[in-house]
Amino acid sequence: MTPSNPLRDESGSTHLDSTAQIMDRISSRLGNRLRLVSPDGTRRHDPRPTLVLVAHGSRDPRALTTVTALAERIREQRPGLAVRLGHIELNHPLLTETLDELDGPGGQAVLVPLLFGRGQHVKRDIPAAAARFPALDTRVAAPLGPHPLLAEALHTRLVEAGWPDRPTAAAAGARGVHAVVLAAAGSRDPESAADTEAAAGLLAERLGVPVRAAYSAPTPACPRGVPEALEELAAEGRTRTAVASCFAAPGRFAAQTADAAPWIASAPLGSHAALVRLVLLRYDQARSAPAPASRHTLSSV
Repeated sequence: MTPSNPLRDESGSTHLDSTAQIMDRISSRLGNRLRLVSPDGTRRHDPRPTLVLVAHGSRDPRALTTVTALAERIREQRPGLAVRLGHIELNHPLLTETLDELDGPGGQAVLVPLLFGRGQHVKRDIPAAAARFPALDTRVAAPLGPHPLLAEALHTRLVEAGWPDRPTAAAAGARGVHAVVLAAAGSRDPESAADTEAAAGLLAERLGVPVRAAYSAPTPACPRGVPEALEELAAEGRTRTAVASCFAAPGRFAAQTADAAPWIASAPLGSHAALVRLVLLRYDQARSAPAPASRHTLSSV
């Protein structure tokens, strides 16, 4: 068993568990116990691997509350399935802490990244964390994007922010000035940029307006920042441009992109019903895929 380390902030002090985190642990552990008890009171074996929802982590306290709510909605949609939460950094429980609790004879887990492209976290960091527990049978699911369900969630959040859902004839004619900037985190991995571009294409098909991919933290692989994308669209005559937040939870990047919006900016995706379905889809795909050469590599689904 691998000991877990306390997470410390920049001042060196240890972060305390929040109420949301404590409740998530209570709910997940209670659920684990209940799913192993038959109606007659005898213990039974649940063959389904634990779904580990892997969030990035943030210093924004709303982030933990948001992903905890998402985990609870996943439990509601798949009764009896053990759902746990693990963070790559900044929040407890860390992914390694969650895997340490699951480690043991017969332990199985599917790690579903709450991320939207094939960046370094998905391709390296999460498999590396799983590899620290060779006795635990783990699979890493594909990231959540691109997928039509992601486009559905992004669309809904835009409508909630003020995007015309069912435009009148006059508003439909004004679509010539509408556009969207799809704001994502950015990555050094070119495949992450390709995934974001594909997600932007799916959203454009759904909305019927141009959607430009841009990044809150530009890199050589993802060079276009949100302000640059807005300027490009304005130069093309798109004077009514919204910013779609391709982030799971509130945080620094989501706030920065919202502040740059000249019109409306959608909220992070949070516990949207389409995102819940997408998480469960990735879990099912990874679980049913042929066993990879290494249990800890990214699912090819």
